[in-house]
Amino acid sequence: MGLRNVVTVNSFNIDIMKTLFLLSTLALCCGLVHAEPGEHQEFEATLHAPFQSAAPQRTFNMNFDYPGLRRAQTVDWRVELIRPGGRVALRWRGQARLAGEAVTVPLPWSGRLGKASAPSGIYRVRLRASVRGEGNQQHEQVEQDWEIAVGQPAAPSLPLFAPLPRGLERGAVPAPEALPYTVYLGNLHSQTGHSDGGADIDQCKSAQPPGTAPHGPNDAFAYARARGLDVLVASEHNHMYDGSAGSAPDADPARARALYRAGLAQAAAYSKAHPGFLALYGMEWGVIGNGGHVNIFNSDELLGWETNAKGELMADTLTPRGDYAALYTLMRERGWVGQFNHPATSGQFQVNGVPLAYTPDGEEAMVLCEVMNSTAFSTNVTETETRRSSFEGACNRLLEAGYRVAFSSNQDNHCANWGAAYTNRTGVLLPDGVGLSRASFVEALKARRVFATMDKESQLVLTANGRMMGERFANGGALTLVANFASQGGKRAASMAIMEGVPGRNGTVTRLSEKAVTTFTPAPGAHFYYARVTQDDGNVLWSAPVWVMQE
Repeated sequence: MGLRNVVTVNSFNIDIMKTLFLLSTLALCCGLVHAEPGEHQEFEATLHAPFQSAAPQRTFNMNFDYPGLRRAQTVDWRVELIRPGGRVALRWRGQARLAGEAVTVPLPWSGRLGKASAPSGIYRVRLRASVRGEGNQQHEQVEQDWEIAVGQPAAPSLPLFAPLPRGLERGAVPAPEALPYTVYLGNLHSQTGHSDGGADIDQCKSAQPPGTAPHGPNDAFAYARARGLDVLVASEHNHMYDGSAGSAPDADPARARALYRAGLAQAAAYSKAHPGFLALYGMEWGVIGNGGHVNIFNSDELLGWETNAKGELMADTLTPRGDYAALYTLMRERGWVGQFNHPATSGQFQVNGVPLAYTPDGEEAMVLCEVMNSTAFSTNVTETETRRSSFEGACNRLLEAGYRVAFSSNQDNHCANWGAAYTNRTGVLLPDGVGLSRASFVEALKARRVFATMDKESQLVLTANGRMMGERFANGGALTLVANFASQGGKRAASMAIMEGVPGRNGTVTRLSEKAVTTFTPAPGAHFYYARVTQDDGNVLWSAPVWVMQE
């Protein structure tokens, strides 16, 4: 739908945003704002590897971008084709030049290994790319990894699974054998005109100057609801409520706090007026440079570190920039829950100088890890975006560090296409009969009853000896893991994997089994397991893990 029929922000909020914009413009022209790198000035690399191909040959497409790049940079890239079983079959290397515009590099593959056609099977295509900065040093490495089907590989055998009813299916009666939960599909990461999102599709090129775009939270909620979502989170950058990406010396802290409260009020009012849809307003805390973004879903306090020239805090509560240990402690004390947004495998979420470092408070407060996003600046409104990022490697490192996070899949929309860029969603399971509200949503996140899907019509639920994904429990004897997959869109599973790791080991997550029903006796000690399914169209689903202490 267009935006002509959606509800607009009220005049009070428009006045706030206009005032903030004027203040930030004045500060910029006078050289008063402390210049910092843009919030999304980071290297982006995505790999599109067609899952199926009618002909033996196919083309992989690499897309490289660096928003806000000030000088040309060289991208070094390497692509590996990995056989079933894990051996590298082919390698390609190359370079690309970035000079302000996104670059697409096609990589054709003949479908052959040496002189013969590649045998049938599920292969992986892995991209590693990095930017070569000053001093010819490589930095900001990105890794992407997707499966492809070659020939006619055998499909995995799956148990019968009655799909869980959707939140939009009002009054639907679950099948007698179905698990007693209802699925609510959401996009848990997006921005509006309250920070650097909310631009019209035909005007949206990247992030907007804070507080300048026309479409606020109510526009986003109405758009997402019309697109069939059950949940939308407007997660605004916490340090932009003064109307700048840096620190505006003349900013009014009362106005910054009022804008955050206005967003909370809009979300509550919209949810009340539209039963069955949950509008949530929260914040994306942190910065990318030497930091990392954390979504906080249920804080009624604006957190921040920036001050104006008078030393007045542009927030309700002081949270030192970059101090993730202190943030996790505050979140646990307040009962807030969070999500690691688009985590990198290095450099982010540091504690005592260690990236992706574990803290006990963080284990309790951080409940989700984004495993996949469509690109943040997509203007696609037909759910067909091909630029998609995978963060499974970083999420696995967080799991191995000891975090109890379930996987989520969001869109990080900065344009006015909330939930429309692709078919990916985060599925949240509520017990049957429990209404959708902020409180029930947060309880489901705390229970880690969540799956991530690139296909809004498919579901993946893992059970362990009958226990639901997200649980942690002690076990003696055999353990039976069951990956329950269902597609209401007629898709089939092309590959299945049960993944295994050890919390606190800081090691590598490995593939335990390719069977949807796997029975074995774990070694004594702590373990986690999750299921991953690739459909016959290449879309991937991730279950939440289970955490098992084997006696």
